[in-house]
Amino acid sequence: MGKTRHFLRLSDFSRDEVLSLIHRAGQMKRGLQGLGPAKPLEGRSVGMIFEKPSTRTRVSFQVGIAQLGGYAVYLNWRDIQIRRGEPIRDTARVLSRYLDAIVIRTFGHAILEEFATWSSVPVINALSDSHHPCQVLGDLLTLHEVGIDVSNMNAAWVGDGNNMASSWIDAASIMGFNLTLACPEGYEPAPGFASDRARVVRDPAEAAEAADVISTDVWASMGQEAEAEARQGAFEGYQVNSALLTFAHDPVYILHCLPAHRGEEITDEVIESPNSLVWEQAENRLHIQKAILEMLLKD
Repeated sequence: MGKTRHFLRLSDFSRDEVLSLIHRAGQMKRGLQGLGPAKPLEGRSVGMIFEKPSTRTRVSFQVGIAQLGGYAVYLNWRDIQIRRGEPIRDTARVLSRYLDAIVIRTFGHAILEEFATWSSVPVINALSDSHHPCQVLGDLLTLHEVGIDVSNMNAAWVGDGNNMASSWIDAASIMGFNLTLACPEGYEPAPGFASDRARVVRDPAEAAEAADVISTDVWASMGQEAEAEARQGAFEGYQVNSALLTFAHDPVYILHCLPAHRGEEITDEVIESPNSLVWEQAENRLHIQKAILEMLLKD
């Protein structure tokens, strides 16, 4: 029996695997069975441990598991023994004997890493403070669908150097596209997240120059509510608006992982514009996660 494979960050997959996942997710979206079984999770159960609240992540995973023939077991962080002091290694080893895979949405990335160390079934990162790999894979699928070559594009990130920015950096490194991130001073991605395909600038217009896609996220993520007022000042001028789009390639596509604070990091006009792929992007979480589950749970 081979070593258990986990998906904690994008670099856990190769370029060829990312392209394969995009292709397979597209097949699933179109209702094509391809070479795989129609219900690859039939008779299997997938745990969903959520420390952070969620709309898109929870629903897309739970529906996706059901569509693949599996059974989703939702575990709120407040209701399991980790919250009461049980060591992560104990919970991981026990759940591995009940479940066929475990999806975790949490704050600290170290929780995922420890869980994966002790789990004998695949662990999937549904979001941590350091990475959001399922979201960015869904973003790449979305861009591929509109004809963008995700191995040869100019991508821009405008805003906080957060978990989304880190996963975009991973994607640039793996796929080979150019990524420019516009972040205020003090809000850059952590030093450990670097790639020769990515650069950080201060001016959003510089990041948007000739961009095929511009992505953004809220200025204060979950757990940063106490910083919201300070961030409002720091991120002034880092809004994705119609003026910023004039610096980009025509057409330029707009992505936002949601929820959006309209009027802050993005204007209502832009998120509702023909340039916006936000709703396709949200839908594609379902399809890319189905492809990930199928890949990790292949017999």
